[in-house]
Amino acid sequence: MLLFGWIGCESKSGNSFERRSGEDPYLKARKKMVEEQLASWSRGIKDKRVLDAMEKVPRHEFVPDDLKDQAYEDCPLPIGYGQTISQPYIVAFMTEQLNPKPDDRVLEIGTGSGYQAAVLSLLVKEVYSIEIIEPLAKRAEETCKRLGYTNVFIKAGDGYRGWPEKAPFDSIIVTCAPEKIPEPLIEQLKEGGRMIIPVGPIWDQSLYLLVKKGKEIQKQAVLPVRFVPMTGEIQKKK
Repeated sequence: MLLFGWIGCESKSGNSFERRSGEDPYLKARKKMVEEQLASWSRGIKDKRVLDAMEKVPRHEFVPDDLKDQAYEDCPLPIGYGQTISQPYIVAFMTEQLNPKPDDRVLEIGTGSGYQAAVLSLLVKEVYSIEIIEPLAKRAEETCKRLGYTNVFIKAGDGYRGWPEKAPFDSIIVTCAPEKIPEPLIEQLKEGGRMIIPVGPIWDQSLYLLVKKGKEIQKQAVLPVRFVPMTGEIQKKK
């Protein structure tokens, strides 16, 4: 879950929210978000499936009621318990880096609001998401169910060891920052699989893209970021 972006903050075919409401009062804001924050030349998100998913998922449903009017602004927002919903650009960027395919099974570490999982759910077969803060996990599960994202599976727990019962995964996305990449997550990645993960202390983090090729892990820094630290078992590994 992003604390703030590396830039400053500016002040399945449809989902159940859209089907129920008929006319979505936030659709115009969502289209503007996609056009100006994601697909613009300065940001360069190009994957049409990712852009379409970002336009469909109602981000305002994943933020507190008093922040709904800010849901489509170019910044993260607090969701309680010291956590945030990531900046829309970061969500789109991380999703695009995974190169998601319709038959993929994805593991997410750090469910937060459930927004990232919802975006992925429109692009892949199944999303398995773990949240260490139990009330957030419960809220995210309720939100995803209410909005009709039936291929999202959420559990409360420590994401350090992943979800071995459901492994291996085609890709893994981590939305909290360890100082070292957890080995269990690498083990649960399929051959040829991709992982996107922020790594480093809170004052010096980079977003890394990993590709698993046999026993070799190809690793590339793709973006400077600042995410909340990964907590739980990872803290005992220092």
